[in-house]
Amino acid sequence: MGNGSIVNTPAISRLRLFMALSRTPHGVLDMATPALCAMLCLGAAPPLGVAALGLLTAFAGYTAVYALNDVVDYRVDRQKIRECGLPCLERDIDAVYARHPLAQGLISLRDGILWTAAWGGIALLGAYALNPVCAAIFIFGCVAEAIYCMMLKVSYLRVLVSGVVKTAGGMAAVFAVSPDPPPVFLVCLFLWLFCWEIGGQNVPNDWSDLDEDRNLRAQTVPVEFGREKSALVILTSLTAAVILSLVLYWATPAALNFLYMPGAVLCGTMLLLVPSLRLRRERTSACAAALFNRASTYPVAMFILVILSSI
Repeated sequence: MGNGSIVNTPAISRLRLFMALSRTPHGVLDMATPALCAMLCLGAAPPLGVAALGLLTAFAGYTAVYALNDVVDYRVDRQKIRECGLPCLERDIDAVYARHPLAQGLISLRDGILWTAAWGGIALLGAYALNPVCAAIFIFGCVAEAIYCMMLKVSYLRVLVSGVVKTAGGMAAVFAVSPDPPPVFLVCLFLWLFCWEIGGQNVPNDWSDLDEDRNLRAQTVPVEFGREKSALVILTSLTAAVILSLVLYWATPAALNFLYMPGAVLCGTMLLLVPSLRLRRERTSACAAALFNRASTYPVAMFILVILSSI
């Protein structure tokens, strides 16, 4: 499990392990969220310099925060692998390259910390250059992510912390393009992303880990409430997210055209509601993973919709 475990690893394979640590495929999808929020705030693309710096900062931020999750959870993940083994998750977007490479010993803890700190430093500098408020949001998000991880065996209410963390990128993007965004817009945007994270990301992901979490006596929504009530939490959260996406039509400063409303209903129905209804009906880990993967593409679909609605 020491540093020698990756010394002779080819450079490309080693890079993939670090990408697995940061869940880069998922992080790239998540980058659509700040881009989407900036577009909703402006109604147009930001200046080229701001856009370029924003993309770099977003990539660095998601890379750092996802890696931070595995660094903080290092001992818990090792215990889970030791006691439960590695689950078969070929269809999990978070396991494209490897599942928890740090806990498996494929990356040393020292290198994992250095990787996290380096990308975190880049994200912090970029966020500060965009707007000091963005830097404060990033720091808050990192602290909240660490708290979320440490609450694994404390309370299922950690799900609320997860919701706050996932909104950070979008909130920072708004302040990157507007120093004084409308408060009503900010509240609607926050609640929209919060509900999407709870119902489309956090609870389905914990559902996939239900058996392992029970063995570890972890505190998650599926462990605490079981499959039936968890399915209801998911469906309720995602229904609220779809409704809030419609409310944003009136709350956003952007002038969106007639495509937005039917497009938002279609995206929400196909990517959130249909898979959540299937999960409630079948209540399997496969359905939970399918919902997680499909919901992960929701910000990308909404970003494309907002672009088309702004023409």
